[in-house]
Amino acid sequence: MNAWLAQRCRALWQELIHPQYNGLTVAEVLELERVEMMPMPTPFDGYVERTVRVSSTCLINVARNRYSVPCERVGQWVSSRLYPSRIVVIADDGVIASHERLFDRDQVSYDWQHYIPLIERKPGALRNGAPFADLPKPLRLLKRGLRRHVNGDRVMTQVLAAVPITGLDSVLVAVELVLESGSLSAISGM
Repeated sequence: MNAWLAQRCRALWQELIHPQYNGLTVAEVLELERVEMMPMPTPFDGYVERTVRVSSTCLINVARNRYSVPCERVGQWVSSRLYPSRIVVIADDGVIASHERLFDRDQVSYDWQHYIPLIERKPGALRNGAPFADLPKPLRLLKRGLRRHVNGDRVMTQVLAAVPITGLDSVLVAVELVLESGSLSAISGM
């Protein structure tokens, strides 16, 4: 509706004669005035920035909540930007993490992909680790299926380690194909 209204107004500007400038249409007067107008400023990037230290559990504290960052940043200082609806974490002039903002107190927002290098060193952390509670459904099903197999944690770690290399979508497709085939034993032999 608004798009139609804007289009109709612009069409009328071409037809209507300006009340103060005889012989000129509203559109022609607008073009004459545009030369004198200031350019529109860029949108204001409104956030509150604080420097925070990454804990040994790969978390930062922002506004009484905790948010995960990549595990390579443990012990380092990073910059957190608190926006109205999200948290952005900056280090080395680049975004290293982004989370939807939590508004209640004492909550934790994990991104399981931040912990992949950690589980490559310690596959057992995958079994009961809080960051891995929110895995996508195919990965949760695979994790549950591999739990019964010898070295299941290690195999699951190898699957998750493929995510940064090949992308989450391709790993999910591969996992869904394995689950459909019912051949978890073939994977556990890796």
